[in-house]
Amino acid sequence: MIEVTRLDGKKYWLNPHQIERIELNPDVTLLMLSGQKLVVKESPDEITQKIIAYRRQIGAFKNEE
Repeated sequence: MIEVTRLDGKKYWLNPHQIERIELNPDVTLLMLSGQKLVVKESPDEITQKIIAYRRQIGAFKNEE
């Protein structure tokens, strides 16, 4: 799970494998596979780095190398 911050300051943890795409509208919006949209404070680069760190933590890259 990765931590993201909603615009109201609330912290959420979500499964990064459920993120379909990231949009700038101008706020950063995560579009989930479920159709849910989450507007967050983190930049796309921060989210990408969190996803990479999470995948390393769970050993996901072993299957991708």
